[in-house]
Amino acid sequence: MTEIFENYEIKNESTFKIGGKVKKIAFPSSIDDLVNLLNSNEYDIVLGGCSNVLFSSGYINKNIIITKNINEFKIEDDRIYVSCGTKGPLVSKSVMDKTLSGFEFLIGFPGTFGGMITMNASAHNQSISDCFVCADVFDKYTKKILKLKKNDMNFSYRNSVLKDKRYIVISAEFKLNRGNKEQINEIMKRNIEFRKKHQPSLSFGNAGSIFKNPTNDSAGRLLDLCEMKGVCEGGAKVFDKHANFILNFNNATSTDVLTLMYKMYSKVREKYTIELKPEIIFIEGDNIQENKLWEIMN
Repeated sequence: MTEIFENYEIKNESTFKIGGKVKKIAFPSSIDDLVNLLNSNEYDIVLGGCSNVLFSSGYINKNIIITKNINEFKIEDDRIYVSCGTKGPLVSKSVMDKTLSGFEFLIGFPGTFGGMITMNASAHNQSISDCFVCADVFDKYTKKILKLKKNDMNFSYRNSVLKDKRYIVISAEFKLNRGNKEQINEIMKRNIEFRKKHQPSLSFGNAGSIFKNPTNDSAGRLLDLCEMKGVCEGGAKVFDKHANFILNFNNATSTDVLTLMYKMYSKVREKYTIELKPEIIFIEGDNIQENKLWEIMN
């Protein structure tokens, strides 16, 4: 069954806790429901956990699908089969219980597999592409379901063929490695402790890393050198412990966040002639100022 709402208040679907009303939104609960929606040609955008998404606080004149209710997975020997809306931490814990290694880095990720595959999510020297075998995807051009293998995906840092928006992930298969449960658990504990020490919790709205790392450098390091930690714009604030995170600490609007992002972007460009590129996704609304800021940074 698919739940469909019009003029839907979107902010609570995003970990940023920011956003206005969306023209129409659909929450499919099965792969068949998702395929039917995609075949209808009514929907502009497909999202999962919205953990790296900034929605405009204005009116969003788009039809959006959110796949978070399509969240089944199964483990067969060393193979894991996941649907697009499945969250990383749940699978990470489940494969540990089966003494399977390769998903330790997902323990702290709030996102879903559809998005993590699209952006080739990575941390702690592990990435989605390491164990990826294939994915079933919906081809928006041909309206057919295809199987893309690892060689078809063009995986790179924070990128894949899926970024071109022709294909929508439906489900995927991974092959993990046999390991020692205690060692896997210890790695996961270290990963959680690292995140607690260096990254903000979701008690303050945020969307993870704001900018991608430039080649052979760190966006956080450059922003720190530009003294951006703690800088505020309206209700948005650069995290005190890591300058590549923005917090919604006081009912921030999307304009607050984008204006602060532009300050961060401009400081690094002026000091180091490096143009940082956003890692987050922005869903545009009817605010022309916001849309122009986003266009400049992309």
